[in-house]
Amino acid sequence: MDLMEYQAKELFAKHGVPVTLGTVITEASDAAAAAEQNGGRVVVKAQVKIGGRGKAGGVKLAQDPQDAVAKAEEILGMDIKGHTVRRVLIAPAADIAEEYYFSFLLDRANRNYLCIASIEGGVEIEVTAKENPDAVAKVAIDPQVGVDEAKAREIVEATRFPAEVAEQAVGVVQQLWQVFVEEDATLVEVNPLVRLGDGTLEALDGKVSLDANAEFRHEDHASFELVEDEDPLELAAKEKDLNYVKLDGSVGIIGNGAGLVMSTLDVVAYAGEKHGGVKPANFLDIGGGASADVMADGLHIIISDEQVKAVFVNVFGGITACDAVANGIVGALRKLGDEETKPLVVRLDGNNVEEGRRILLEADHPMVTLVDTMDGAADKAAELAHDLQNA
Repeated sequence: MDLMEYQAKELFAKHGVPVTLGTVITEASDAAAAAEQNGGRVVVKAQVKIGGRGKAGGVKLAQDPQDAVAKAEEILGMDIKGHTVRRVLIAPAADIAEEYYFSFLLDRANRNYLCIASIEGGVEIEVTAKENPDAVAKVAIDPQVGVDEAKAREIVEATRFPAEVAEQAVGVVQQLWQVFVEEDATLVEVNPLVRLGDGTLEALDGKVSLDANAEFRHEDHASFELVEDEDPLELAAKEKDLNYVKLDGSVGIIGNGAGLVMSTLDVVAYAGEKHGGVKPANFLDIGGGASADVMADGLHIIISDEQVKAVFVNVFGGITACDAVANGIVGALRKLGDEETKPLVVRLDGNNVEEGRRILLEADHPMVTLVDTMDGAADKAAELAHDLQNA
């Protein structure tokens, strides 16, 4: 679960990280009172689970309470990369002397934790890494040891924090580590971590991703869930226990296994370059089982997306054989009935593939096209999506 800035700051404060919480509002008319509570001259910040708010115009300085109302009116309702702004954070304008970047994250490739930090903060870390890689410190962290004072000092030294804030930084690093570990986070990011005019450090912004697998240990995390802000398709998929993420494309994707689905996204994107630049519309992993109910739930979610013009079902039969998958597809189409109005391109391979293909051919559903190869099926799905999109 990704948190909004104000939620991340609440967790920071809980663990002693120096932070100013500010006031969250949902109505522009409340901005004046919120600004008065926070010193009059404030920053009005869109609260959405996406980066690039500043570049999109979602972060504005207000000189006084009435200006805060005007700025809130401009920001509330904005669309930032597909996310509608429904609340803003009113925070005191900070006297910033320097900006730094800091994060802890899960390094899956090395089965480790990783700290990434830089004395050049305030911009995207990817930009800094590209333009000035020497300014980015990367410090591996042994999960069995964690970040004690000695490790925190190693991180501060590697980052080259200025001497006047180095001792403070050691403490902040340890506090952020407590957020990362005790809250079962997969990412804790502060950009910027600032040195204020009085010489103190403060986490001026925050991004936290919490591990959903650890929810049973954190009943209080339920309060962070904002159902009204979730994409309705993702919410419907969650209710069906489907591993679904909506993307901005026109080819719906269903696969069994996260690795296969990720590969399918790449293949469809590549094939789409030849067909007007069409892209994948979603990530949907139905896992090892592909019963009629699971397949029907998945198809229903995907075809409910108005952006989807064609669907690519890509399945490799392993534990669940291809004939069972084929029966699931046929059963799903039967359950959906007239709801199914979008073409399906199906590619089956693996265990009992010939029988699976026979079942689909015999069913002879008018919306189903069976293609033997993954590349060929991706190309066909992209072609259909392009043609229907431009019909």
